[in-house]
Amino acid sequence: MFSLRDKNLAEDIVSQIKKAEVHLKFMHVCGTHQDTLVKHGLDVLLQKCGLEIGQGPGCPVCVTTPKEIEEVIVLAKDGKTIASFGDMIRVPGASSSLQQMKGEGCDIRTVYSIEDSVVLAEKHKDKEVVFMAVGFETTAPTTASVLLRDPPSNFSVLCCHRLIPPALQAILDMGEIKIDGFIEPGHVSTIIGAKPYEFISKDYHVPQVIAGFEPLDLLMASWMLVRQIQQGTAIVENEYSRAVDKGGNQKAQQVIKQVFEPMDVKWRGFPIIPHSGLMLREKYASYDARKRYEDELGWLAEKEFAEPAGCLCGDVLRGLISSKECPLFRHQCTPETPVGPCMVSSEGNCYIEYLYSKK
Repeated sequence: MFSLRDKNLAEDIVSQIKKAEVHLKFMHVCGTHQDTLVKHGLDVLLQKCGLEIGQGPGCPVCVTTPKEIEEVIVLAKDGKTIASFGDMIRVPGASSSLQQMKGEGCDIRTVYSIEDSVVLAEKHKDKEVVFMAVGFETTAPTTASVLLRDPPSNFSVLCCHRLIPPALQAILDMGEIKIDGFIEPGHVSTIIGAKPYEFISKDYHVPQVIAGFEPLDLLMASWMLVRQIQQGTAIVENEYSRAVDKGGNQKAQQVIKQVFEPMDVKWRGFPIIPHSGLMLREKYASYDARKRYEDELGWLAEKEFAEPAGCLCGDVLRGLISSKECPLFRHQCTPETPVGPCMVSSEGNCYIEYLYSKK
């Protein structure tokens, strides 16, 4: 609920945006931002002010590719214990899902952190435990910190971590839609700071604002982008200064750099994006599930997997369509019977739209 002071401030921000008389398209890359926008009706409110704010590839579960899901399914069928987050376990792959594999007798464990997976490996020395590491710069430090502590030899990581700034560049380079400004994710920015986004504004002349997660944060970020456009500037502003500084979390950055190196990787709905993924450095190769189980996974290397039939999740992640424009939305595709990951993850555009539009 808004306090009277916040309500007055919100009304003032909305009034300023309306006075600007703009017609602009902004993109954010954060599932929590999407939740706040739709839950509080800010998406509709800002549309009336001439602003369309869409979600890009800001859901880590959603951008994980069908091939990566097939990798863990292969390992599960081969008798490995697979540990991952609940949303990831429900995402349909090309042929099945980890949830279905569990129903068929495979050892699939839902965990809340990578530490839970390590404990599992310590308790069951006779099992090979593979943790499916999904997430952006926010969760990569936790994976790195575990590997720095010499986990058990029967533990390994299937690394699916990705980096946000290269994805923003890919969206602009693909040129499928015009983006007038980016609202950058608060959680990721607490780790990387503001500096890694600066090339976007400098090279593409696109304004950016790092935003927090409250309704007022997103309203203020929207106004800050409008103000930059009015002034003809393109810089990275930090609305979320109570949690983010320009340099970010230096210790977390160092841990990531120590354990990982960048790699070219596909995202769901995207071609290969240069330097947008993380792979374990050679020093930690013994914990790299892809290298440890190369014999089991090798045949997948050159194999391509299509999206589920009729699923337009890739178009949603690139900002080309809204969830409601997918013909499967709310019909064949629901949270109970998801066709694609955007309807599975709590950070997915389709799930959020389904959840709140029904209310």
